[in-house]
Amino acid sequence: MDITQQISNSIIEASTNLSDDKLKALKKAISLEDNENARWVLEQILENYQVAGKTKFPLCDDTGIPHVIIEIGEDRQISGELINQIHKGIELGLNNLPARPMAVKGDEKERIEQSIGLYEKPGMLRPAPLLIDNINDESTYKRNISPDTLNIHFLLEGGGPEIRAKTYRVYHKRSMENVIDTACEWLKESLNMLGCTPSIPAIGIGRTHYEATSFLLKSIVYGNLDNQNVYEKYVTNKLNQSNIGPLGLGGKTTVLGSYVNIGNQRASGVRIVSVRPSCFVEPRISTIIL
Repeated sequence: MDITQQISNSIIEASTNLSDDKLKALKKAISLEDNENARWVLEQILENYQVAGKTKFPLCDDTGIPHVIIEIGEDRQISGELINQIHKGIELGLNNLPARPMAVKGDEKERIEQSIGLYEKPGMLRPAPLLIDNINDESTYKRNISPDTLNIHFLLEGGGPEIRAKTYRVYHKRSMENVIDTACEWLKESLNMLGCTPSIPAIGIGRTHYEATSFLLKSIVYGNLDNQNVYEKYVTNKLNQSNIGPLGLGGKTTVLGSYVNIGNQRASGVRIVSVRPSCFVEPRISTIIL
């Protein structure tokens, strides 16, 4: 199988299946939820997952914007040919899924105004700019990347959570709690409006808006609900106290877990914090190993 076909299959896998740790977290939430309406919603979500995995139908009508993170070891190289294969594979995967047509036609003005419609083929939806990860990257989710590593991660990001996401400054006041609590307040506000809870929210903290958002995206790819650190548990507990619950109907399960990724910081009173409240079909991730 060539790389383009592998990538196409990976896009379909990301759109139709969820990881074992999320399925386990959902089943645990169902067993603990004592709000009848909330438990019913969680059971319907689980059934949706099972049907999507069996039939290879997308988990959600919003099939997401492709994001790519490449893990590379010091003995490997990324060629222009590989980047072209990534783009072609994503296009093929979106067409074969099929994804929802979402790519807007036209020049800069026409795309902003969405004035001449959409492309019919789902594969016209281009991926976001690629992110590169190597052993020198410092963060909570720092990877022990071996010299011969070349992994390509595909992440499908839905529009609803992007509308509710936020990247902004926080004055830390020499307090970790102040920064995390501020992020939780942003998330609580966004989850209350999101509609499609339970979520697995992500937080990235860095020196610039780009860096904070990059850390956020990496946490979604590398995070695992079976292995939550102290700050992730803190965020989860705090947000579940909100009583927003599944689909906003109340209950214990506003979030199934959290991802918190903290990188290098600069000498300043400000930390740049990026937060994203994933919807209940996320994270949608797949990986190919080359």
